[in-house]
Amino acid sequence: MNPSNDEHAIAPVPFELEHSPLPSDPSANPFRLVVDPVMRNRLRRSLFEMIEQHDQELARYVAEGSLSLDSYKEYIELFANSLKQTMGSRDGVAYLMHACGFDVKEEDVNLHPETRWKVQR
Repeated sequence: MNPSNDEHAIAPVPFELEHSPLPSDPSANPFRLVVDPVMRNRLRRSLFEMIEQHDQELARYVAEGSLSLDSYKEYIELFANSLKQTMGSRDGVAYLMHACGFDVKEEDVNLHPETRWKVQR
């Protein structure tokens, strides 16, 4: 008996990605959304675009022969480091803000925003 392809799938449980917007009524969600679902979708889309840009750049460097990789592990480490450097920069955060519709100068980006918890943990 040959094993089916489903047995070797990364996600053996079938699922479908839903592209419909999240409920805009906070009371409709048991976790009470506090951020506008449209803004969350813009941010998510912007992050995916940034990830795609980093992936394309790394692939280009490898194809040109200017970057050598020994394993997928190394690729993921370089990829993660590249994203970390971008997201730790005013340029990277400003890119996300612009992609979400905000007109923010890079010098006005706060790289260390205060997290103001309302509940003590």
